Amino acid sequence: MEKMTSSVKQVPAQLLRARTGNSLEAEKENFERGQNVSINKAINAQEVAVKEKHARTCILGTHHEKGAQTFWSVVNRLPLSSNAVLCWKFCHVFHKLLRDGHPTVLQDSIRYKNELSDMSRMWGHLSEGYGKLSCTYLKLLITKMEFHSKNPRFPGNLQMTDRQLEETGENDVNNFFQLTVEMFDYLECELNLFQAVFSSLDMSRSVSVTAAGQCRLAPLIQVILDSSHLYDYTVKLLFKLHSCLPADTLQGHRDRFHEQFKKLKELFYISSNLQYFKRLIQIPQLPENPPNFLRASALSEHVSPVVVIPLESTSPDSEPVVETDELVEMDPSSQQNLFENKFDDLFGSTGPTDPFNFNNQNGMSKDERDKLIDQLYKEIAALKDELASFKAESKRLILQLRGRINELEAELAEQQHLKQQALDENEFVKAELEEVKKKQDVTEKAQRSLTEIERKAQANEQRYTKLKEKYTELVQNHADLLRKNAEVMKQMTLFRQTQEDMEQMKKELEETVQQLKDSMEQKEQEQTHKLDALQEKLQSRNAEVLSLKSTHEDSKQTSTVMASTIESLASEKTALSQAVDEKESTLTLLRGELEQAKEALTAEKDSTNRTVEGLQNQLNEKESHEQALEKQLLDEQFALLRSAVEEAEGIIQDALNRLEDPLHFGCTSSADYLITRAQATQDSLSRLQNGHTKYLADKKRR
Repeated sequence: MEKMTSSVKQVPAQLLRARTGNSLEAEKENFERGQNVSINKAINAQEVAVKEKHARTCILGTHHEKGAQTFWSVVNRLPLSSNAVLCWKFCHVFHKLLRDGHPTVLQDSIRYKNELSDMSRMWGHLSEGYGKLSCTYLKLLITKMEFHSKNPRFPGNLQMTDRQLEETGENDVNNFFQLTVEMFDYLECELNLFQAVFSSLDMSRSVSVTAAGQCRLAPLIQVILDSSHLYDYTVKLLFKLHSCLPADTLQGHRDRFHEQFKKLKELFYISSNLQYFKRLIQIPQLPENPPNFLRASALSEHVSPVVVIPLESTSPDSEPVVETDELVEMDPSSQQNLFENKFDDLFGSTGPTDPFNFNNQNGMSKDERDKLIDQLYKEIAALKDELASFKAESKRLILQLRGRINELEAELAEQQHLKQQALDENEFVKAELEEVKKKQDVTEKAQRSLTEIERKAQANEQRYTKLKEKYTELVQNHADLLRKNAEVMKQMTLFRQTQEDMEQMKKELEETVQQLKDSMEQKEQEQTHKLDALQEKLQSRNAEVLSLKSTHEDSKQTSTVMASTIESLASEKTALSQAVDEKESTLTLLRGELEQAKEALTAEKDSTNRTVEGLQNQLNEKESHEQALEKQLLDEQFALLRSAVEEAEGIIQDALNRLEDPLHFGCTSSADYLITRAQATQDSLSRLQNGHTKYLADKKRR
């Protein structure tokens, strides 16, 4: 034996750990496989009640793994949204887990509340069958999870002592008030499921013995258990509230309680008459009238309803066990002693001096003995009645004690489970202690890295300071830009005003050009009148030249008139030249103003390009029009000058012809006079030639 022990000690620790790890993995795999099978057998599409052994395996599984991860991993693969029967049986199993499973089942399940709510709304679209039942049951389960989340002191099966119930309110009447409202909501969901199930069954037939009927009725066992506790706690809380608050404030609570009391009493009565429940559960009956909360002493009259589930018949698929009438087991000697003691208490001792010692008769007559016998028979009958009532009371107490024993056994199992959990946690803490030691080394390294991080943080702080200064500078620049923007807006306003002034100036220039046009047209008309006058004068001169043929005096006069005509033509030419110069100076000024306007408009070309182009086109048209007018004026002036020269040449040629005319030879005149006349003509021609030359020069300059 010692050799075997030493050999075992020599086995490497690593090999032992490997074997332990393999065994744990195998155990976990077997556990998951068993849970998968049990959950799929408990939650299937067959319209039969969930078997208790499969549900019990699921409950034990939650205690084994301390949670409901495996349960939800299997349930998430089931088509609950497509099969109403499957969803109904899931609700039944899930309700059992919330009541009897591990306390962490609630924490693992609360994360699926939104999915259950969506599924409830989806099944709510159906108005009958398991769809409507599943919708109501899912709402109940969601309400149950929310209630236990808000009130974590309540266990899943709602079993609490009066002291624990008192502690949940933390001596605050507001907490008791809110807790009562939440219990009303919770019990309302329980009653809705009750009514939904009963309304879906044909109560005129024995539906409780059919598989389909049992499938619908089976979850009501959990509902009855919850409802009995909720009713009891609600009554106690209402008495508590009435002792702290005015009755008028709690009128709404009393009305709601009375309504739920009537429904629950009726549903308990209907359920107790169903054959299915008679063999599985003992349903309590509520009192005839609801408690009177306005009378504080009525709390002592309240009897907490106790639901008893026999241990031998907790499963729908198990056979009921018939209970015996034997209440308390006693040995024969104790029974005899008890009877003798009661007889002595009633009739006294049976010693030698006992007056009822019938063996000695003690001198009693027969009539007295008969009376005594009759009296004894009456006493025995009264004792039998008392014994029968005692047996009934004992039976009721035994049933309550059995329920309490069930609770204590469940608490014992829970305590054993907690003990095992504490041992596991102890081992886990040891493992964590080793990890903490390892983490301590990591912490030292982290401390060194923290120093480096602090150094980097200082560098980042300096960068932040620089960025902050840069940001301040950018804010200042932004403010400057805003001020510049305001100045630019002012300049734009001034520019727009200048532009309006330019437009006004342009209108004035247009008016000036129009006035020039009008003056030029007026002068053209005047020149036309002058030309007409000159033509008339020329005609008159022609008449005078004809008269020279007759007399020499007429020749002298003609020569004199011709000289004066040439002088007048020269003076008219000078006047015309001055008018042309004035017009050219006016046009030059206009061109200068136009060039200035062009330069101003060119400076603002980016903003008013289209307007400038339009004005430029208009100015170009005006210049071309003015040039056309100038050209027309010059042509008319040149035509006038040419006609004057031609006329003068005609006059001179006529004079020369007359000199060669033989008829003229008869006129007597001296040679000197002819020379003077020729000299005057020559002077006139010279002046005409000079005027023509100046005209051509002025034309070239223009």
